[in-house]
Amino acid sequence: MRIFSWLVRAFIFFTLFAFALNNQQQATVRWFFGIEWTGPMVMVVLAAFAAGCVMGVFAMVPGWWRHRQRARRLAPTPPVPAPQAPAAGASSDYALEHPPREGL
Repeated sequence: MRIFSWLVRAFIFFTLFAFALNNQQQATVRWFFGIEWTGPMVMVVLAAFAAGCVMGVFAMVPGWWRHRQRARRLAPTPPVPAPQAPAAGASSDYALEHPPREGL
């Protein structure tokens, strides 16, 4: 299974690499108010893809927050036991398990 996963990764990498090599010509992106940006076509496509991913994540954030709040509200909270005072004259468990060292 590990070899298959590496083969798929290598296929995707070489496909994207070939795409980048085949799209090296210059492309011009014209914005509003006469602003232009000229760069390799592969960078224009990559920038558009990255901008789409970022906008998609930002669009999903409110839903994620609502889901987390609802899950937090519905999750049962375990009761916290009250601390109990040790009995009179009883030593702590730590002292019983770890006797003092001599000679240090």
